Amino acid sequence: MQTELSRRLGVEHAIFGFTPFPAVAAAITRAGGFGVLGAVRYTAPDDLARDLDWMQDHTDGLPYGLDVVMPARKVEGVTETDVEAMIPEGHRQFVRETLTKHGVPELAEGEASGWRITGWMEQVARNQLDVAFTYPIKLLANALGSPPADIVDRAHTNGVLVAALAGSAKHARHHADAGIDIVVAQGYEAGGHTGEIASMVLVPEVVDAVGPLPVLAAGGIGSGAQVAAGLALGAEGVWLGSLWLTTTEADLHSRALTRKLLAAGSGDTVRSRALTGKPARQLRTEWTDAWDDPSGPGTLPMPLQGLLVAEALSRIQKYEIAPLLGTPVGQIVGRMNSERSVQEVFDDLTRGFEQAVDRISRIARRSGA
Repeated sequence: MQTELSRRLGVEHAIFGFTPFPAVAAAITRAGGFGVLGAVRYTAPDDLARDLDWMQDHTDGLPYGLDVVMPARKVEGVTETDVEAMIPEGHRQFVRETLTKHGVPELAEGEASGWRITGWMEQVARNQLDVAFTYPIKLLANALGSPPADIVDRAHTNGVLVAALAGSAKHARHHADAGIDIVVAQGYEAGGHTGEIASMVLVPEVVDAVGPLPVLAAGGIGSGAQVAAGLALGAEGVWLGSLWLTTTEADLHSRALTRKLLAAGSGDTVRSRALTGKPARQLRTEWTDAWDDPSGPGTLPMPLQGLLVAEALSRIQKYEIAPLLGTPVGQIVGRMNSERSVQEVFDDLTRGFEQAVDRISRIARRSGA
């Protein structure tokens, strides 16, 4: 599964794997793909440095990258405390009532509330990059579109390619104008923040819009045949995220959540603002239903929603409250019905890719093409 882009980056297969887990990212790289570590949960630079040290020790000198969440526009002088003060009391009360309804225990006194979604704040991402650029990363991806121009320049100075996610051809053209090297065309089926255009339509539109820039196909890809389809649509590779959540190297900290993912079908996700305030595909749960119910207060815009629900989600995850327990995941969850190692997933992808290409080749030969 080699393309011009994979050869440029020195990887065997044009499979780019995004994950929040260092062990998964490293395993993707070792398996011949390109592991991309998600940085949004690293609010402390030392924690990111620790895990990048680990990546260095477990990638056998092979390439890997980093994914940040960085707004293109800077908001001056706004702190997390300032943002917290903007959250209405009625929304806080709704969270308390929902948790009480489901019997969710409080955290122990003095216990930290866990991951808070603060990676959207530019300074947090800049701190992450101050660390990242001291390591030999080969790719910087931004989940909120094109990063600021000085970051693109800094990446290029360090010999790092820059990728940005796009949900429309318009977004993709903006990325090209901003000097981005790779556009990730992420379809409606994808997990996490995603737009409204399905991958089958989106990928060729983006390829046509930004060529000759390389495009990665994302959203709804979890088999070798789907990888082949992405390349047939003009992509230079595929970007996979959800598929790694049920690998044995993933660290979800919850067997109950793993069981829910393994049992879920492709129709068991919903595109909801309940997590961050922006539409993000995730498992449908009684938590997402509560926020999407017209009788409720409705979600707040990003980043208010993420800050509002951070402690609640920590409590739900810690105590494994099954009806409320969820995670960002794409519609490909319907194929994620067994726990496998990253290498086993890769073996399945490459085998399926070969079979798909062979099948199309036979059709082409029979038709005289």
